[in-house]
Amino acid sequence: MMAEAGAGGPRLAELLALGRRLWDELEASTEPSSGAPAVQEKVRQGLDALQRAAAMVAQLELFSENEELEEIASADLKFMLLPALLGAMTLKQVDLSKRREHLESAREHFLRFLRLCRNYGLGSFQLPPSTAGEEEARSPSAPPDPAQPNLVTMAMSRTAKIERYKQKKELENKLASMSSSVENGTADEDQIREFYTLQIQKWIGTSLEEVESIDQELVILRGRDAARQAAAGPRGPSRAAKVPMKPFILTRNAAQARVFGAGYPGLPTMTVDDWYEQRRKQGIASQQGFGEPGSPPCSSPPAGPSDEELQKQQQETETEEDDEEALRKARDWDDWKDTHPRGYGNRHNMG
Repeated sequence: MMAEAGAGGPRLAELLALGRRLWDELEASTEPSSGAPAVQEKVRQGLDALQRAAAMVAQLELFSENEELEEIASADLKFMLLPALLGAMTLKQVDLSKRREHLESAREHFLRFLRLCRNYGLGSFQLPPSTAGEEEARSPSAPPDPAQPNLVTMAMSRTAKIERYKQKKELENKLASMSSSVENGTADEDQIREFYTLQIQKWIGTSLEEVESIDQELVILRGRDAARQAAAGPRGPSRAAKVPMKPFILTRNAAQARVFGAGYPGLPTMTVDDWYEQRRKQGIASQQGFGEPGSPPCSSPPAGPSDEELQKQQQETETEEDDEEALRKARDWDDWKDTHPRGYGNRHNMG
């Protein structure tokens, strides 16, 4: 079945050709940074063309799990490369805030391509797990001792990489010798089929390498995200902000407040009872263990005074306020303070 697009829009082959051309230009680019605006614009255009082509392939149901490789037309084999090209183009994006999202999306594109190739019997390879870290989650065995690495696994991995590299170079040489005849239309059916099959095999190796690299980077990114979440985790309850206290003169009763307030006009005066009542209203006395005036601090809230004690204190205050002798002494002291500045008569510390 030959793939064609609907009327009025670009053909599927044209979209694939545009995506391939932009990819080749990005690979051969001499721009100093992959984040350059010109580079990222090509990435955007390439992704748009490849995504539109992939949507058309899905709509046409070009590939099926129920058919064999021989049933696919030679000219349609090249469309099998769309998921791999989408994965490679996705990795060209440089937005660091979406790096993990891009990695996971590219990985899914590569896996879709590898599953498609595996379904048609193209290449001999082991399919990576569906999600990064799936193999570790399935393994019930204890983690290996870091002091004794698995040398057999390391040797097998190194051998597989060397073999893939050799196959890649051989495929590139064959493709280079065949590309001119396919592009100018002189190649026959068998040559076209072999050319696209070799391209698919080349991208199988590239996809396996990219998935391995993506998995390694995802481990690093997940560890970094976990460390950030731990650093920004819940903290202990913060201490209540202390109410700043302004300086004042503490007196025994209202009479002393009037007397001492005249000598220090810049400072307010407050009786012990007034001070304690103010602290109680602010909720500080119970928190800091303040007891009755003159008593040592305690850890539990002090019991409030009884009604009889309150009445007695009120009577004493009223008696002192009405005491003419106390008022006379207060006035005399006030007059004396007006004529004698603070510190008058202190000669002990003079130099």
